[in-house]
Amino acid sequence: MRSRAPRVAVIGAGLSGLAAAAHLRATGVDVTVFEASGSPGGLVRTETVSGHRFDTGATVLTMPSLLVDVLGALGVGGDEAHGRLALAPVDPGYVMNYADGSSLSIPHDAAQIPAAVASVFGAQAGDGVADLLRWLRRVYDAEFDTFIDRNYDGLADLTDARTRQAAARLVGLRTLGGLGGAVARHVTDERLQRAFTFQALYAGVPPHRARAIYAIIADMDIGRGVSAPEGGMGRVGQVLADALVDSGVDIVYRTPITSIRRNAHGRVTAVATDDDVVEVDAVVATLERDGVARLTGERPRRRLRYSPSALVVHGVLPDATTSTWRSGHHTVDFGSAWSQTFAEITARRGRLMSDGSFLVTRSAVSDPSTFVTDGLESVSVLAPAPNLQSAGLDWDRIAGPYTDEVLGTLASRGYTGIDGMHVLRVDHPKTWARAGLPAGTPFSVAHTASQTGPLRTANVWPTSENLVLAGSATVPGVGIPPVLVSGGLAAVRVADLLRGPGGGR
Repeated sequence: MRSRAPRVAVIGAGLSGLAAAAHLRATGVDVTVFEASGSPGGLVRTETVSGHRFDTGATVLTMPSLLVDVLGALGVGGDEAHGRLALAPVDPGYVMNYADGSSLSIPHDAAQIPAAVASVFGAQAGDGVADLLRWLRRVYDAEFDTFIDRNYDGLADLTDARTRQAAARLVGLRTLGGLGGAVARHVTDERLQRAFTFQALYAGVPPHRARAIYAIIADMDIGRGVSAPEGGMGRVGQVLADALVDSGVDIVYRTPITSIRRNAHGRVTAVATDDDVVEVDAVVATLERDGVARLTGERPRRRLRYSPSALVVHGVLPDATTSTWRSGHHTVDFGSAWSQTFAEITARRGRLMSDGSFLVTRSAVSDPSTFVTDGLESVSVLAPAPNLQSAGLDWDRIAGPYTDEVLGTLASRGYTGIDGMHVLRVDHPKTWARAGLPAGTPFSVAHTASQTGPLRTANVWPTSENLVLAGSATVPGVGIPPVLVSGGLAAVRVADLLRGPGGGR
């Protein structure tokens, strides 16, 4: 028996690392979180740029119950957790504008969506969407607990009764075919099909090539609604970090890990910083796979394929200008092209969109006190783009002209004055690459057929049983709900390891 509590180092204070730390702390483990930057949250952050606040990372937050669960592991009750997070429903969750001039606002409450669809596309379309929403929920129920929120240890897990039953349900729901065809069984209007398939891009898969199992993202997104925290997305990481500190977890900022040290048998024994070596019993690493390999001194054997990247423009406009737009907190503006557009940015030899679709984020719609300063509103525009692995474009040279092109296109589509936006910051694939993200994308490894589910990079390092992974690059995948789940799965791995085969530490 040990005379001290087991000590675990968590590398990275993004949401997956914070979630892992919380679940481990709940088991009595001594946890230290090492974060290279000066604040928690990772790619979920709110920053001040030239005196104006912007959500500069993830902007879409779904399934907030998972955040409440993380806080619950630290003894924070449900009502208190909701109060700390200060989440409010984003309503409408999305405004979707189409090239033919039509527009659809998606209510936060799924029960109201069919009527909203019927008012724009007719009663038959509304009935079809009602059927679609019911189907999406059945897909979620069959898929989430068995194939997403679960650690797999081998063939036995893939063939046990639980897995077989869930797989049979998914087969019965016809999820092994294409996503587009599955949605088209319920809605025939191509514009509505876009509204329920564009989410596949969150997983790095072009909607026209995605399997219907990815319909679960539309249920998380549209079926369950989008929320926003008061003060911006950065509040989420700060709330989790504060709760961890209150529970006795050390979070050490501006302290990157320089190496992971192992003994002759491959077992991790310590982590090193520039100034110290800390002995540990296990490590949870939330870096991309290649970043972990650099710390262990190994070379990965398998070449990964990464999701598309993006150009993201942050700037300000008079709120009197933005108020004239047909838009909401999240606005998806679709070009005329669809399959061709996303084939361009996801191909092995990618190129810029010839007829772009864009995400316009106006966080001020939900939180004007944070995102409007002196009458100027913070506005962000995301243009999907190929990553550096598929297209080695000179972004330092083209980012400016391409920004002008994107804003000019949106101005021609009815966002009056956006081409005169005072641009304060532009992030692009080279920006992400300089931040250490492989292929210059913040969206990590794509969920291709060979990189999803049990075939995704496992969350136990192949040469070190006490080095466990969490985050977008490992199971279950990309996005805020998956990375929170990944932190919990990593914590289970470590807790089981520390408990040992006899059940004692």
